[in-house]
Amino acid sequence: MAIDWYPLLFSPILKDRIWGGTKLSSLLHKDIVSLTTGESWEISTVPGDISVVENGKLAGKSLEEILDMDPEALLGKKVYATFGTAFPLLFKFLDAKEDLSIQLHPNDELARIRHNSFGKTEMWYVMQADPDSRIIVGFEKEASPEEYLYHLEHKTLTKILKEIKVAPGDVFFLETGTIHAIGAGIVIAEIQQTSDITYRVYDWDRVDAEGKSRELHIDLALDAIDYTVSNTKCEYSKIVNTANPVIDCPYFTD
Repeated sequence: MAIDWYPLLFSPILKDRIWGGTKLSSLLHKDIVSLTTGESWEISTVPGDISVVENGKLAGKSLEEILDMDPEALLGKKVYATFGTAFPLLFKFLDAKEDLSIQLHPNDELARIRHNSFGKTEMWYVMQADPDSRIIVGFEKEASPEEYLYHLEHKTLTKILKEIKVAPGDVFFLETGTIHAIGAGIVIAEIQQTSDITYRVYDWDRVDAEGKSRELHIDLALDAIDYTVSNTKCEYSKIVNTANPVIDCPYFTD
């Protein structure tokens, strides 16, 4: 079915998070759902969170519905040949008023076997960062599962993890298995595989308004972690009014 395509706008899917804040409103003018709004999903086909068109003659239709109309035209021949009508990417903004948990995401194979899902390779673009804001990305030096578990048990995990101070314009590419955490005071634009599978390993011992801790996934994470040293920061040209290549990978480039 041939469609007369036009620029599509999608209604953002806003997510309340224990670590969220209000910068998605003050910086990006989103109609936030609470004072702890942590995420705005801009384009998604994650089950239960399907983006809906908000403009033009296709307004009200979901991304899944319009993909079924003419998937090759919408996705391009190469993407359609690889993924069919399974939209392979998720785009979101994140506002970390507080530190996110220390976490990681499984690769394609583990995610398929355990969750019938894609893995979650992701890339971050730092849009705003308070002074001295930091992220955690990978290990400071190569670790073993035994060393990792020792520090996790003794609540000293951050001693063996790599902390990086960030500034607006910084870009980080995180392959699956990279242990990480976005620190407080940072707003990030994220592109990732279509997946909402997260293995949370440490959440700073915090509790929610009802005094409950969030679920941890220690056992699932153990064989999903990349214990090597990750080189995540991307150096790239910043020439205005032109395309500046940042990363080449099977997920974000055609």
